[in-house]
Amino acid sequence: MDTSADLSQRYEQLNEIGASLSNEQNIGRLLESILLAAKAITRADGGTLYRVSEDRQTLRFEIVRTDSLKLAFGGTSGRPISAQFPELPLFHENGEANNTMVAAYCALHARTVNIADAYTEEGFDFSGTRRFDQVTGYRSQSFLTVPMKNHENEIIGVLQLINAIDPETGKIQAFSDADRRLAESLASQASVALTNRLLVSQLEELFESFITLINLAIDEKSPYTGGHCQRVPALTMMLAEAVSATQDGPLANFVMSEKDRYELKIAGLLHDCGKVTTPVHVVDKATKLQTIFDRIQLLDTRFEVIRRDAELDMLRTILAGGDKSAAEREFAEKLQRIAEDRAFLAQVNKGSEAMRPEDQDRVRVISRRYRWIDPDGDESDFLTDDEIENLTIRYGTLTRTEREIINYHIVATNKMLESLPWPMHLKNVPEYAGGHHERVDGRGYPKGLKGNQMSLQARIMGVADIFEALTARDRPYKSGMKLSEALRILENFARNGHVDPDLHEIFVRQKVYLKYAWQYLDPVQIDVLD
Repeated sequence: MDTSADLSQRYEQLNEIGASLSNEQNIGRLLESILLAAKAITRADGGTLYRVSEDRQTLRFEIVRTDSLKLAFGGTSGRPISAQFPELPLFHENGEANNTMVAAYCALHARTVNIADAYTEEGFDFSGTRRFDQVTGYRSQSFLTVPMKNHENEIIGVLQLINAIDPETGKIQAFSDADRRLAESLASQASVALTNRLLVSQLEELFESFITLINLAIDEKSPYTGGHCQRVPALTMMLAEAVSATQDGPLANFVMSEKDRYELKIAGLLHDCGKVTTPVHVVDKATKLQTIFDRIQLLDTRFEVIRRDAELDMLRTILAGGDKSAAEREFAEKLQRIAEDRAFLAQVNKGSEAMRPEDQDRVRVISRRYRWIDPDGDESDFLTDDEIENLTIRYGTLTRTEREIINYHIVATNKMLESLPWPMHLKNVPEYAGGHHERVDGRGYPKGLKGNQMSLQARIMGVADIFEALTARDRPYKSGMKLSEALRILENFARNGHVDPDLHEIFVRQKVYLKYAWQYLDPVQIDVLD
């Protein structure tokens, strides 16, 4: 019998439960907490929490608990809801409401059902319950089934409690009217907590989908750097977890909460969002003369015109009565020089390694050596000023102007991210994402920050961005480095103030590079295991 003292205690317990439910962030744990709280407050031996499916055609088992059988599925039990708990149909195949199953009836009619004894109750089909009892030796007797409604008065779930236990005798009894009121009150509070959590999760999912959309746009612009937007965040989190697990050294105090992890993950996904502003022909520039197409083809055409003119000169000399042997010898020498210069320009156009000053001078000599008639009929040097500038690039394939265009992506990233109204738990995203091209010695960009002016998360992302770029296999101008070469370069960067030496030490000691390599590199690149 429910005494006033007992009810007062249980209502106080209900208030405490409601407060704790609103603080739970994980949906699985929240669902489990709802059922366990309902069992505790009604003194039920068992219970099940169902959620309405997305198409609103079935009830899906989420959490199952029966104390006396030590039965636990879903939630933190470590035992997922398996095929032995099939979804309950809310409608028959002919479209009629499934009113014979008590949980389905509760959901369809938004009505609490309180049954004293399932074996004597008429109007509901408990054949499945009886089969369960036969297999387990259990006796399912009293049932209290309560609907869960969201803020729009839609049924989002069903809370079903089984076998109320008399606290004095330990015997199974019917759920009292006080139990019903407590369970309905808890279901109402739980629905609010669950709805809020689902709304937050849906907003987070929508937000991450927008980020994916931005990265997809970058991927579609350039197949060469598409994977970069996925690999850098992955490597960032690997290194961050390694630092968080470190218990000695100067970074031992760095510990990440789930909020910190999510914030860094979002920053990693957005770290290059400014690349949507970068012209495709610069991002994809695989050779020095490439724009929309590789202009080396124009040089080939000019060489062919030069060869043709040389041949015409030879034939004119011969027809005019000149020395045939001398003319043919001079023509052969010109052909040899043309072939050598043509091969040389084709090679330097690749931009695969540092260009020597003497090779840069040779490009300028070639430009003056040949004269050709341009489409306007004017005689011109063989190479334009722009072509000379590109062909004499010392490192890689980008001119200084083009490098500035590439580098501008981080300025654009900062502008884009700093313009957004970030919530408190994501307020550091712009700083984390916008600082991955800064350097510990202050020689990075765009702000020239030094190590102590940057967050550790931004420095972590800087290491990840560099190592991914060194080992990437999808760049248009290079193949992926061997692991040993990339580690050697990263070590030099740590020594000369490019990256944080403490982070580099953890990166190597904890073998973060190897974990990343096994997941993202070609096996032929992995030449270092220890």
